[in-house]
Amino acid sequence: MSKQVSHPDPGADDSTRLELLPVTPTRAWLGIAGLLLLPQLGAVLQFVTGILPLGPGFHQATEQLPVLLSQETFSNRGVQVPGEGWQGTFLGLSPATVWLLRLLLIYGYGFLCLYWLWRGYLLYRNRYRTASWTPVDDIVRRFGQHRWGQFGLLIVLSFLVLALFAPALSPTTLERNAIDPYSNELRYYDDTTGQVETITIGAANIDSTSQGISNRHIGPLSYDNYGRFHPFGTMPSGQDLFTQVALGSRISLFIGLLAISISAVVAVGLALVSAYYGGLVDLLIVLLSDATQSLPQLLVVIMLSVVLSQTWIAGLYSGGVLLALIFAFTGWPSLWRAIRGPALQVSERTWVDAADSYGLAPQTTMRRHILPYIVGYLLVYASMNLGGVIIGTAGLSFLGLGVSSPTPEWGRLVNVGQPLLTTRSWHIATIPGVLIVIVVTGFNALGDGVRDAIDAETNLKNEEEEAAAAASGAGG
Repeated sequence: MSKQVSHPDPGADDSTRLELLPVTPTRAWLGIAGLLLLPQLGAVLQFVTGILPLGPGFHQATEQLPVLLSQETFSNRGVQVPGEGWQGTFLGLSPATVWLLRLLLIYGYGFLCLYWLWRGYLLYRNRYRTASWTPVDDIVRRFGQHRWGQFGLLIVLSFLVLALFAPALSPTTLERNAIDPYSNELRYYDDTTGQVETITIGAANIDSTSQGISNRHIGPLSYDNYGRFHPFGTMPSGQDLFTQVALGSRISLFIGLLAISISAVVAVGLALVSAYYGGLVDLLIVLLSDATQSLPQLLVVIMLSVVLSQTWIAGLYSGGVLLALIFAFTGWPSLWRAIRGPALQVSERTWVDAADSYGLAPQTTMRRHILPYIVGYLLVYASMNLGGVIIGTAGLSFLGLGVSSPTPEWGRLVNVGQPLLTTRSWHIATIPGVLIVIVVTGFNALGDGVRDAIDAETNLKNEEEEAAAAASGAGG
């Protein structure tokens, strides 16, 4: 009886190889990352080459790369010819429609990236984290039930998307709008000649000013005489207000994040040292904090802004770096006091004494056994202080001491529009002012939500006290 010899099928080997590489959730998550990066790869490379000293050749090469979500792809610049519609715009649509489409796509893309990050956290928690449960899980669960905190998170994320994608969201560019408008031109249809004419943007801005009178007013959601759509209207100089607001959000976020980051590093370092060593060290840090807080912060910020306005550091990012350092110098004591109490409580725990008995170095004990328990409190108060930095930056710019021109800043926009607040051009001061209030409220709401999610016992005690007060009031 002869044996049948089976020969391997090459096709079966290929299928076996494919089965050896299944599409796991991790590979799917990384693949989605590549798909999300691809539309904005040109913008990412331009940002990197702009920061690193790679030479002009690399920067020029990256500028040639296409960017999907950009003004060039979804162009809202065009000419409306009677009987022929819009020419030069994306798909022949009106500039308002193109801008709204670009706005929706960018915010959809931004929140999709944020959802991708959230899915990455869930993937790590369910597949790669060794512990089946951590206190962070309860914090996330409680925050998911905190509607006020979720409202703040939505506002903060919307603000981040506005700041990150400001050039793409704006109807025009800062160079064309404010820096060098007379070196750039636009085409428009002249009803008098019946032809398409060319004019410099600077001359068009002069004819598109908002000065509070009927013949000098371009309000929100309006077109000017040259077919340009202005979502927030124009300024007294004729510049597009939405472009100023969008780009102004960037420097507000930059100053806030840099100031809070420096303050947090100083506050955490001093809180760990104060809690671990105590005694005289703690007393010296308390005296230093009291001495710093005894100074009138507003006057100190104004004084340092004036004194250091002619130094080289004032030229970094139109004075943004200087403001961040000033706010960090005057703001670290509030963060330190907020986390000093929790750090002192943790330093008295038995596991800290056990770590010392095992001979761990002090810096190791502070980093491993004290720092993780104060990070949550740091995030809460840093979020609240960030809103204060944004208000402070706007206030200094309102007084003419903050960010220097031509870099846009919300406080300066409020100052420019203040004389026209009771006229038809109310939008110049009102829109930036309302945005400041909304953003600061969002950061405070986010801080409240994180605080209640972390400190569940205090939150539960407050609810019980409120319920007892309501019951006693009803009984009375």
